[in-house]
Amino acid sequence: MLNARTLPDRPLRTLSGAAVALAIAALVAMVLWAIFTTASDSTAQPPRVDVWHLVAMTTIQAGLSTVLSLLVGVALAWALNRLRFPGRDLVVGLFASAIVTPGLIVAFGLLAVWGRAGWINQAALALTGHPLEIPLFGLGGILAAHVILDASFAARILLARLDAIPAARLKTGQSLALTAWQRFTVIDWPMLRGSLPGLAAIIFLLAFTSFPIVLLLGGGPANQTMEVAIYSAVRLDFDLKGAVQLALVQIAICSAVIVAAAAFAPISAATGASTEPRWRDRGPARLLQRGVLVASVLGFGLPLLAILVNGLGPGVLDVMARGSFWSALGSSLLIGTGSALLTLLLALGIGLGRAATPRPSLRTGIGAPAYAYLAVPAVVLSLGAFLLVRNAGLVPETAAPAVVLCANALLSLPFALATLAPPLDAIVRQRGRLIRSLGLGGWQQFQAVEWPLISRDVGVVLALSFCFSLGDLGVIALFGTQDFVTLPLLMYRALGAYRTNDAAAIAALMLVITIAAFVLLPKLVGRLTDAAS
Repeated sequence: MLNARTLPDRPLRTLSGAAVALAIAALVAMVLWAIFTTASDSTAQPPRVDVWHLVAMTTIQAGLSTVLSLLVGVALAWALNRLRFPGRDLVVGLFASAIVTPGLIVAFGLLAVWGRAGWINQAALALTGHPLEIPLFGLGGILAAHVILDASFAARILLARLDAIPAARLKTGQSLALTAWQRFTVIDWPMLRGSLPGLAAIIFLLAFTSFPIVLLLGGGPANQTMEVAIYSAVRLDFDLKGAVQLALVQIAICSAVIVAAAAFAPISAATGASTEPRWRDRGPARLLQRGVLVASVLGFGLPLLAILVNGLGPGVLDVMARGSFWSALGSSLLIGTGSALLTLLLALGIGLGRAATPRPSLRTGIGAPAYAYLAVPAVVLSLGAFLLVRNAGLVPETAAPAVVLCANALLSLPFALATLAPPLDAIVRQRGRLIRSLGLGGWQQFQAVEWPLISRDVGVVLALSFCFSLGDLGVIALFGTQDFVTLPLLMYRALGAYRTNDAAAIAALMLVITIAAFVLLPKLVGRLTDAAS
């Protein structure tokens, strides 16, 4: 419990955190103001799409994605918690990487495996002479892509909860000779159920605001989500008023979900290393666990493997020989690096400010603006920024890099704060009295106490933020031009021009960069910290 007697006196931290929060709130307020102002125009016409059908389809898709992802995630976490096998850490890391794997790559990987020209279809054609008619475009494909990403993310979070079960409780269960089902109901389920509501809210919002997956696998207007409809209204029809009205509906729904989820326990994106299994089931349960693991590894791993196999061939050299590729790569790396650093600064400012005050209302006020992206997703944020720039009489192309950088930072900020806030709170709660007694200043406290304990989490934040920005298509889709292109936009344009080999090569290179950043950045920050100490 935080109280003023144990907390070091850090009014400057609280003031800085409040200033960061106010700046974010002001930015979001300006975006919303631009949207509301356009919506209140008396000449506004109704959107050219059936809004209620759009809301219903988006909600059904997000609801089904959430239920399926949680079911698969629980089963996979249960299997990983029980099984011990060579390469287990690698498999756990594979599922942990789901949170940063771009949705565009997963959707393209699904086509490479299950599409008409995919591996499975080609194998069936060679063996039977008849292709498989797999309905990948439409609701089925959208659900498959979301389950691959979101169930893997859920499994890694839930595995951390199962790993946290006290050893004494497991020994008691073993002494009572609990069966696999009895252990799950008596020991596992109480650990899991507290995380499920908050996790369900996150997955629902991610699926509800899905953009690249639906853009690639939607198969037409019948399966559009709100994000895709907003993008189409701006980019294809230049119907700004219709796009604004759709954006208002989306903001209202997302805000309602966030308010409902506020009472649930927060979910941290930092899960740490998985512990070795301490309980091994036998018989049918063990067979089922192996089946779940194999199916999950194939379901998540095959699309990524197909991306690498299809993309890292001779065609990759042709793509890399073009100036457009290097321009897009440079833009992606600069935007990714800038947004990662900005995200870290914002998260540290808010996290340190929250931890420095015991007042619940002030802590909530400082932390709340960090979650603005969940209520105002990427395409809506981009639309508001587009309207702001346009109303100011500026050329959107000139503001594009700054808008994309800031929007990507806000996209990553909820995950960054969820990663940094718990350890920062724990430090002042557990060591605050000692810090006060030693008379450490704010910088001394950060350098000697906080940084060594959060350096690994800082590496995770940088990796998450960089990878989110690298794979983002929602923001650049509205602000991209012929001169300002990132790798996801270059890949999407290649697909639109039916240059699938080029798209495969770009997807493979994006995947390699994403995995390298996700694995190496936390280790690099950790080694730099060790070297400095």
